[in-house]
Amino acid sequence: MDMSGMSSSASSSSSSTMTMAMVFTNSHSTPLFSSAWTPTTSGQYAGTCIFLIILAIIGRCLMAFKAAMERRWLGIALDRRYVVVAGKKTESALPDVDTDTIKTGTLTCRGVDETVRVVRQVTTETQPWRFSVDLPRAALAFVVVGVSYLLMLAVMTMNVGYFMSVLAGTFIGELAVGRYIVHWSEH
Repeated sequence: MDMSGMSSSASSSSSSTMTMAMVFTNSHSTPLFSSAWTPTTSGQYAGTCIFLIILAIIGRCLMAFKAAMERRWLGIALDRRYVVVAGKKTESALPDVDTDTIKTGTLTCRGVDETVRVVRQVTTETQPWRFSVDLPRAALAFVVVGVSYLLMLAVMTMNVGYFMSVLAGTFIGELAVGRYIVHWSEH
């Protein structure tokens, strides 16, 4: 049986159904995210581009917010480290000391314990799993990745206006909040 005729007809039919542009276009009627969102006028196209700029700015703001929350969560975790100071006399064992001037104790479930100190040292070990930290972290990552994928889909339309809008929004967002985004590999 001769299969050469079938393979050439199958490849020609699959290539004819492919409508994705492989070069940048400047069409004002490029659909964004679905066929229902297809601008038909120049005003709608400009509105779509403005939406993409705002979405890219929101994406950078979300990344900055996530970085700020990571710093906050790390600070809280580091403040939870306690050590007992060996040989430290308690406040009650010190002779004739004004109790108002001593503020070195740590509040524990049994009251103030002067022999316990908070140790704040940055370490590279993994923090323990905590519901109050890891659930918001996962939710933030979910939203950041979702916005990033939406921006990626806009760029993949190969529309010059959409592409430039995403770049402009990223630039403006980075200009506004980029200093708050700390990459752990750099610091």
